[in-house]
Amino acid sequence: MKFKPTTPRKSGANQQGFTLAEALAALAFLAIVLPVAVGGLRIANTAGVVAERKTVAARVAERVMSELIVTRQWKQSSSGVAEEGNQQFRWILQNQSWDKDPFKLLTLKIIFAVQGQDHDVNISTVIDSTQQ
Repeated sequence: MKFKPTTPRKSGANQQGFTLAEALAALAFLAIVLPVAVGGLRIANTAGVVAERKTVAARVAERVMSELIVTRQWKQSSSGVAEEGNQQFRWILQNQSWDKDPFKLLTLKIIFAVQGQDHDVNISTVIDSTQQ
């Protein structure tokens, strides 16, 4: 009868794979990093939406201000709602005296909501109140 010589078992250091401690450490690292990364993405998304809406709000503000000046409705402070696409923008017009006598300072504030928070855009112009 012939016997085959036995080879010694390889030590644990030469075996490939991860130990339980390494796998747990990697999971703990992911548990810390993943919420931070998702929070960063949420903040970046909100900032992008706010920037886009501010651009639209500025366009709406210019349109509303032009309409108020052309129709001479700027003489009293007023407010209303303007629509652009499927979005609504509240606006408030403030009429104030200017340093120079015949001029008035018109400030139009556009208010819009993004993810439950109000944001605004303000535009101002000076107009000669003696012109009819």
